[in-house]
Amino acid sequence: MEAPRTVEDVFDNFSARRDGLIKALTTDVEDFYAQCDPDKENLCLYGNPDGTWEVQLPAEEVPPELPEPALGINFARDGMQRKDWLALVAVHSDAWLMAVAFYYGAKFDGKEREKLFKHINSLPTVYEILSGKAVNKPKAKAKGAAAGQPPGKKAREDGAPMTAMGLKKPSAGFIQPPEGDLSALNNAQIELFWPDDGMWYKAEVVSLNTRNRSAKVLYATGDVETLSIDEIAQEGHLNVCT
Repeated sequence: MEAPRTVEDVFDNFSARRDGLIKALTTDVEDFYAQCDPDKENLCLYGNPDGTWEVQLPAEEVPPELPEPALGINFARDGMQRKDWLALVAVHSDAWLMAVAFYYGAKFDGKEREKLFKHINSLPTVYEILSGKAVNKPKAKAKGAAAGQPPGKKAREDGAPMTAMGLKKPSAGFIQPPEGDLSALNNAQIELFWPDDGMWYKAEVVSLNTRNRSAKVLYATGDVETLSIDEIAQEGHLNVCT
């Protein structure tokens, strides 16, 4: 798999690995707990870039291709309260996620590293999710997703407010046609229709891939998501503001 090279690619990699770790420590916790057998050799918990997780032996190569997660988490399993052990694994997982992200971002300049950290810091940590100090909010979907509470307001870099208040009608602009020209989407302000509450919500295109016709968008919640342009446009759910 090709290493991520842009800030958005590194953040996507971080987010997917984080999602896998959260699954291991929450919804899949019984399976994770059983796999961490203290009678086995040193084991590590890995979050994968496809959003899955696995408990495995550490990499054999020295030095490893990527920073390694905490070694031997299984040895402490039966010597601690279960809640405390899971919290310890969560803290080490957060440290590992940061190490991998900034390993990939080692060649970024100061502004790019700052941008990467702002993206990362917009998400609660694995430990915060596990401890109940924060809720792992699902990313907003433009098509077929349940819309929860309307996102809050977020300041853009130029100081102008990026409002997330839902609109009953799209603003002045045009509905992006499926398979149409994408040039107007570059760094554009857009509105995405959420069918479940019948409202349009503002977002900003932060990067555009014309080859596979996808766009990374920044929601007012701070979430960054890659969307299939033609899939959303097919439903008439993408308004390009003018």
